[in-house]
Amino acid sequence: MNFEAIKVIYLAEMARTRRTIMQSIISPVISTVLYFVVFGAAIGSRISEVDGVSYGAFIVPGLIMLSLMTQSLSNASFGIYFPRFTGTIFEVLSAPVSFLEITVAYVGAAATKSILVGLIILITASFFVPLEIQHPVWMAAFFLLTAVTFALLGFIIGIWADNFEKLQFVPLLIVTPLAFLGGSFYSINMLPDIWQKITLINPVVYLISGFRWSFYGQADVSLWLSLLATMIFLGGSLAVIHWIFKTGYRLKA
Repeated sequence: MNFEAIKVIYLAEMARTRRTIMQSIISPVISTVLYFVVFGAAIGSRISEVDGVSYGAFIVPGLIMLSLMTQSLSNASFGIYFPRFTGTIFEVLSAPVSFLEITVAYVGAAATKSILVGLIILITASFFVPLEIQHPVWMAAFFLLTAVTFALLGFIIGIWADNFEKLQFVPLLIVTPLAFLGGSFYSINMLPDIWQKITLINPVVYLISGFRWSFYGQADVSLWLSLLATMIFLGGSLAVIHWIFKTGYRLKA
């Protein structure tokens, strides 16, 4: 493992974050806080509690996961797309660096940025509502796994996309709606039986449910099922990236 190469690529990506701190850090935090204020005030005035948890506190895990997923996707996809767009990716590919080291560097930087945003949102939310983290180890595990998994997915999107429109297609039109419909702002147990069954098709449900369980000990689906779904998602993303570098899909052209 060439740790020096990983370090160079990682630090270069993190340096880009410092140059665009408004877009990378401040903007998503403000957007999520607005979600929290609007949904907490508008809906919270009508729903006092969900499963014994105040509505304002209930939506915090969902908001953090929503931000974590979208930021991991966008950071990783743009991080690998921009070198492809400018042609500098060929310098990386021609260097004595393996596909694993390239992936670790880009995905690690994207996950770091999204985790930082998520932590800021968590700290900010604690000023609005009383938060209780019953299982901090599991919270950290879901936090890290989700950030890495969606950064891997973003990495795939950044390689697949051949223009800026495609780069935004999956995050805006697929992932964000799935997050909103995956229990970010409500428990799926509040839905009619038929919609509860349909909602279980949504993979984001398992991520949000497991993360919320780490806070309040309550979940819409089994903790182990949530963990299994996350690991399958992670393994599938790694397999696709391995195939991309093995075949040179949209990298050699």
